[in-house]
Amino acid sequence: MLLSQLPPSVPDWSAALCGAPCWQLVPEALLPAADPHDGAWLVLFGKGLGAHHLGRLATLLASQGMEASLYPAAEHAGIPVLLLGTSRFSLELVQQLKEQVWDIDLCHLPALPTLSEPGLLVMDMDSTAIQIECIDEIARLAGVGDQVAAVTAAAMQGKLEFADSLRSRVALLEGAPVTILDEVAAKMPWMPGLQLMVDALKQSGWKVAIASGGFTRFAGELQRALGLDAIFANELATEGTLLTGQVSGRIVDAAVKAEVLQQLATQFGIRVDQTVAVGDGANDLKMMAVAGLGIAIHAKPLVRAQAAATLNHHDLEGVLCLLGALTCRERRWNNH
Repeated sequence: MLLSQLPPSVPDWSAALCGAPCWQLVPEALLPAADPHDGAWLVLFGKGLGAHHLGRLATLLASQGMEASLYPAAEHAGIPVLLLGTSRFSLELVQQLKEQVWDIDLCHLPALPTLSEPGLLVMDMDSTAIQIECIDEIARLAGVGDQVAAVTAAAMQGKLEFADSLRSRVALLEGAPVTILDEVAAKMPWMPGLQLMVDALKQSGWKVAIASGGFTRFAGELQRALGLDAIFANELATEGTLLTGQVSGRIVDAAVKAEVLQQLATQFGIRVDQTVAVGDGANDLKMMAVAGLGIAIHAKPLVRAQAAATLNHHDLEGVLCLLGALTCRERRWNNH
């Protein structure tokens, strides 16, 4: 089957590929095969997903001397998803995929968590679960927005040590009224797909938590609205009706985020390979490193380069595409 002969729409491929249980991807074509590869995984997803993406991928696989099998297509959160099993995992292929520009999201992974078993997802909050950096919004209302935003940007890019940067930003808020926290909370925009992702994970028996370098005032709001299993964030100290410019207790930094994921996995009895960390900033990298799968969402270049999986074209619904991909593994084109 030439790739050029496949229908434009991925859901229509079933009729064209029903003549074999699975198909091996080679440059410009799919060859019938009896047994699929499962040494590692390639996941491709996006509204514009098509045969031309497989064509590009086939060329890269051939250059690496790798074989790959195409499993029956799926759809998650209304987005077409393709799963390919590969003969092995290749860090070189990961690098090639990241260096190229794609109009879909795709990743090459040695292993994938699955929604068919209990799991744990721990996500960052600011610019991950929500679309803003809360401290920047607080600072704007307090009249010190520019100073704080500059420090935030440098910290998220890994140019500053997080705990020190947080203290210096919070110090600028001294004397601001506590009521500005309520203003920010009332207008806090959720990341698209947040409700959908949390609901789907919880329906699959997963635990969902926030580990944030942001603040408990906002993480608590999300916990109440979404029924999150746990939140870990920083506490802004107050005196009367004013912020003191200090943080109470231990600061939730990169190391604490990693500890939180491991602690919750133990608490809930979740295997490491069924844990997922989602974030966008440099202080999420340690958490991603100890998780079974680290996912970067709309992330800074440093984070995109190091994360196992990246969401560049999707919001949090993309997490469901990744975690739902293994459902394809149980199916075959000739009887799915």
